Amino acid sequence: MEAQENNGQTISAAHAVVSRVTLDEIALYDRQIRLWGVKAQEKLRSANILLITFKALANEIAKNLVLAGIGSLTILDHEVVTEMDLGAQFFVSQEHVGQNRAQAAAPQVRSMNPRVRVNVDTDNVRTKLPEFFAGFDITIATDLDFPTCTTINAACRISNRPFYAAGLHGFYGYVFADLISHDFVIEREKSNVASPPQETPTRTILNITTKRENDKIIEMVTKREVYTPLLLANTSPLPEDFTRIPRRRKQVTPLLTCLRALWEFQKLSGGKVPTFSRPDLELFTKLASERHRELQLDLSTLDAEFLRSFLQNLGCELSPVAAFLGGSLAQDVINVLSAREQPLQNILLFDGERNVAPIYPLHPIFPPNIESLAASSTTTMPISNLAVNSTPTGEVAAPAP
Repeated sequence: MEAQENNGQTISAAHAVVSRVTLDEIALYDRQIRLWGVKAQEKLRSANILLITFKALANEIAKNLVLAGIGSLTILDHEVVTEMDLGAQFFVSQEHVGQNRAQAAAPQVRSMNPRVRVNVDTDNVRTKLPEFFAGFDITIATDLDFPTCTTINAACRISNRPFYAAGLHGFYGYVFADLISHDFVIEREKSNVASPPQETPTRTILNITTKRENDKIIEMVTKREVYTPLLLANTSPLPEDFTRIPRRRKQVTPLLTCLRALWEFQKLSGGKVPTFSRPDLELFTKLASERHRELQLDLSTLDAEFLRSFLQNLGCELSPVAAFLGGSLAQDVINVLSAREQPLQNILLFDGERNVAPIYPLHPIFPPNIESLAASSTTTMPISNLAVNSTPTGEVAAPAP
């Protein structure tokens, strides 16, 4: 009986917004509307999302977002389909080799949900002006080098638009979120313990209202998360919770160190990834040792075996890892658009060999002034001209080629 009543409430709510979400859409998205509500579905329906670089990871992101019923998806990719793309990507096939990757995949993406507008942009993202990103509700950059990711991130901040970066490296990968400032609502059973107004250094409680549901008092808690851009997160320390206790310090994955070393290498090399040449191995090992010490981690947790494994995985695509990362990122986007559930704060790492996926909140000790950061950025030149370079400072023995 209770299930029938809940079902009636759902249908009534659906009819209340029928002018915006049609009855056909309610039938199509019935399962997820029951999960997150018709109002959240309406927000998804109007979302305009930009997805940059359409490889295996982006395939999974697109699949999940399109099936969820977003308004429109713009795929931006200037590269062509190669034989290597056929290994882990499911929107292209042998007949597409030599064609633009976005144009080749678009018809298959559209066929998954014809209600979603799928647009194609074959320009190089590095030629885009910062104001280009203002036209999208969320920008997702995948499998790009660190300088390009940070400049897109800066362009999104100029327009106050959420930004995600994600990368796939064989058994390893990451998802980073910069939502700038994001408000969301969670529902929970009322507690006898008062909630502190400041839950974490980045999360505050803005408001609490209550309602009665099935003889229980339910709190609707409005929270706000503030974020740090990728450029600053990359040099931010780990919270003391991860470094103060030796046992927890040893549990921090060396993947964080290797990603930071990779990003520093890319800043120095113009976006290239290290090869197994002796100079590249020595530089990458030096950078990894420096990043590990900066994070205040035990040197014993970073060994030549892990460095070798990480380097061997660069440039590889594995479908199961892409599925996990793509599904996680797409779900977080849905949570953000619907303003429900706790969003990612702020980097998720995935180590497929150890089967762990820790999340680390990386922020400067003194949070940056978002407004001044945006105001200081230029809005009249291509994003390639916004790149920020730095020089290394600097050991674990270099892994043998």
